[in-house]
Amino acid sequence: MSKVIKGPVYVVKDNIDTDQIIPAQYLNLIPTIEDEYEKLGSYAMCGLPDSLYPERYVEEGKVDSQYPIVVAGRNFGCGSSREHAPIAMGSADCQLVLAESFARIFFRNCVATGELYPCECTDRLCDVLKNGDVVTVDLDACTVTVDETGKTYSFKPLGDVRSVVDAGGLFNYARQNNMISA
Repeated sequence: MSKVIKGPVYVVKDNIDTDQIIPAQYLNLIPTIEDEYEKLGSYAMCGLPDSLYPERYVEEGKVDSQYPIVVAGRNFGCGSSREHAPIAMGSADCQLVLAESFARIFFRNCVATGELYPCECTDRLCDVLKNGDVVTVDLDACTVTVDETGKTYSFKPLGDVRSVVDAGGLFNYARQNNMISA
């Protein structure tokens, strides 16, 4: 299934940890309860230091972000293994993260939950793009095109991970492929 995601980006640098993505005080929210899932989105990335990121990922009083794409540097999602991190971002309407590299557990949690496409860039896009730049991401071609300049960058193919995220996570993938009963 062909998939293209277009929209403005939110840009962060290196070593964004899961405490910055969703601070510990919000881990009491249960993502399987609809209202609490939505509330998780309102707190996505609220742990980023204001001194480095004065613009919030999700505006105060909102539950969704205007940025469907996050661009990051190295080691995005490092820290604790909380699955709430990709869930909070997904709840805030983030669809994918383009990072130079990911912490392994965050990458796996993106896939397991089916919330986000974790796309590993071959270029350091966090030094090229700024908040609000509009890009078009083609998951089939593994390309990111900056709408203003037409410049195209690439990312590593998702491989087998793609079909799991497309399905909405591991359990949905297993059900759709008759690995477990519905």
